[in-house]
Amino acid sequence: MRTDGERVGQVVVTFVSRRNGRDEAGYAAAAARMDALAAAQPGYRGVDSVRAADGLGITLSYWADEASAIAWRDHPEHAETRERGRERWYDDYAVTVATVMRNYRWAAVSE
Repeated sequence: MRTDGERVGQVVVTFVSRRNGRDEAGYAAAAARMDALAAAQPGYRGVDSVRAADGLGITLSYWADEASAIAWRDHPEHAETRERGRERWYDDYAVTVATVMRNYRWAAVSE
């Protein structure tokens, strides 16, 4: 196990969602645009995301500080896409915002 602290102090926005399976092409285009737009924002530090076959997804976006995370939340294009998501793509979602206190990383050693 390695303790590298790379995320310590960052703000993590946890987005847990359930997609409804409608308008897959529209969702894919919007998701790609939001990924690119978020990455261009001041304070952006990265993203991790997974989605299960049943539509449940978890996305963690990392930000330098709370002001950066709030600026992303309030970005006009992000807000517009969020509204489209409520109308078209999601059955429900929950957002949790926290500060990373510590983090760990482990990887198997390959031979």
